[in-house]
Amino acid sequence: MQISVDSLETAAVTKAHLADMLFDQLGLNKRESKDMVDAFFDLVSAQLVDGTDVKISGFGNFQIRTKAPRPGRNPRTGEAIAIDARRVVTFHASHKLKDQIQAELQKS
Repeated sequence: MQISVDSLETAAVTKAHLADMLFDQLGLNKRESKDMVDAFFDLVSAQLVDGTDVKISGFGNFQIRTKAPRPGRNPRTGEAIAIDARRVVTFHASHKLKDQIQAELQKS
């Protein structure tokens, strides 16, 4: 099954756009579509908050990295400041996604 995004008015794909595509192309009702999209992102978010990596086959991996505290500098004043430890999400695209992006570039 091919899902088309040709009807997007902007370059960004939003949760509302995803729900509309499920409604239009799969025949789910609007409430089910919105709930399905919300459930997907809630699941991904919950896994990341718990520190579990999320791997989506053919798309990529979302990983949690813990960054150590480090010294920093206020660029405006030059004053030294301490940057606290924090957790960040990183995304690494799969080879399949990278190949698709490169193939699209070759078409242009």
